[in-house]
Amino acid sequence: MLLTADPAARPRLLGALTVLVVLWPLFQAAEVKPGALFDASNLKVIGNFLAAFLPPETGAGFLGHLAKATLETLAIASAGMLLAFLLAVPLGYLATAAGRERPTLNPVTRSLLTLLRGIPELVWALVFVRIFGLGPAAGVLALGLTYGGMLAKVYAEILESVDPAPANALRHSGAGRPLALLYGLVPLAAKELASYTVYRWECAIRASVVMGFVGAGGLGQLMDQAMKMLNGGEAASILLAFMALVFAADGLSQWLRRALDTPPADRPSPFGPRSALLALTLLAGTVASFRFLNIGFGELFTADAARSMGEFVAGFFPPDLSAEWLAKVGKGIWETLAISVVGTLLAAVAGLLLALPKPHAPFGFVLNALRSVPELVWATITALAVGLGPFAGALALALHTAGVLGRLYAEAFDNAPPAATRALRLAGAPAGVRFLYGTLPGATPQLIAYTLYRWEMNIRMAAILGFVGAGGLGQLLYFELSLFHYAQASTVIIAMLLLSIGVDQTSAWLRQRLR
Repeated sequence: MLLTADPAARPRLLGALTVLVVLWPLFQAAEVKPGALFDASNLKVIGNFLAAFLPPETGAGFLGHLAKATLETLAIASAGMLLAFLLAVPLGYLATAAGRERPTLNPVTRSLLTLLRGIPELVWALVFVRIFGLGPAAGVLALGLTYGGMLAKVYAEILESVDPAPANALRHSGAGRPLALLYGLVPLAAKELASYTVYRWECAIRASVVMGFVGAGGLGQLMDQAMKMLNGGEAASILLAFMALVFAADGLSQWLRRALDTPPADRPSPFGPRSALLALTLLAGTVASFRFLNIGFGELFTADAARSMGEFVAGFFPPDLSAEWLAKVGKGIWETLAISVVGTLLAAVAGLLLALPKPHAPFGFVLNALRSVPELVWATITALAVGLGPFAGALALALHTAGVLGRLYAEAFDNAPPAATRALRLAGAPAGVRFLYGTLPGATPQLIAYTLYRWEMNIRMAAILGFVGAGGLGQLLYFELSLFHYAQASTVIIAMLLLSIGVDQTSAWLRQRLR
């Protein structure tokens, strides 16, 4: 009956079965065992753990430490973004084909950007902690490198996407390429450039908390200490403070992006006095962040520090390419890929269900709460619920990503073309049919794009969830660095980079095929 009513039902059914056959080995590698969630012993452990969170710690001494750690987290994110911006501007200029007489790309710069953004910031932080010791300096440097690569890539693509006519006119008038970009393309792309930078600052706040788990300061380091000491009350207060910080950053980020959406006639010139004042205010804030963190970069980059850094880096070469170790790394790659795929698929299902009622309270609060808790914190909780291993990592990714995708899916449904839904409503179709055959088809391309983009992000996070026992490449890397086996760690880092590049390329190919 269904096949007669919907001629496309049979191809869809065959496609779904094919996808299940292809994904089944990944579900096996992720050790998906839903029954573990309802195991009596696991439920008792997780119940006792969550019960220890109440009541949250409210002692004056602890709240003082919490306030300082919160400011430190905000300062790490802001200082890291300043370094990232200073790195991204010249690299984006070198990488983009915009403003060139011949639209050629710089392969050396593009390769460097791939390296910078392909290695997760937590890995950079762990390496810098080994070099410079515990503290916020490692987090700031790690954010600067990873986010510098991300910003430079997106800056280059944004400049390539705007109308090149003004820049070409300036070039033909004798202006050099830097001036042609500055006065011909940057004003047209200012909104997109600023909006993405603000979004990345919001992401940097979350990342700065995660890096604290390897000793890079801030709320993450305080949370790691509380979790290791099984102090649930302190952990609850830290988590609440972090959620409040993320909610505030998200609100500020949305306000800034809405301000950037004002019509061009009402928006001041990118080079006007108001813009200059805003830029100076942001610069003063980031400089104040460096002062608050009291990072002595001059002391870090002395001759002795450079020699120590050189000796440390030299220990990573040559990487261990023995057959036995490569087999272990290969298994880690497969587990990491499985964690990212399974976590993203579970998040897509949960996000879709949460997006259907639209993100209003209480659903909006649930979405914000899910995505405000870092994946590593979720992984600590899910490891208690289902045990150590890749399934805990997949669940942690699913919980965090469900909050992200739920918000994006809701926006996609709101922006779907209304014509088909309106026609079905006029024809008397019920709400479920209007959604399945009117709203969903119109929103599907955007849903797929959002999911694939998030998969690109999740492969990087899946590669480091092993730091808390969630399997994959992260677990291998953490063990080898803890044992000072740098040649083996080098192989794992290379595998992370190649896996990230492979997923990026696959995602881009799928997006093109599914357009």
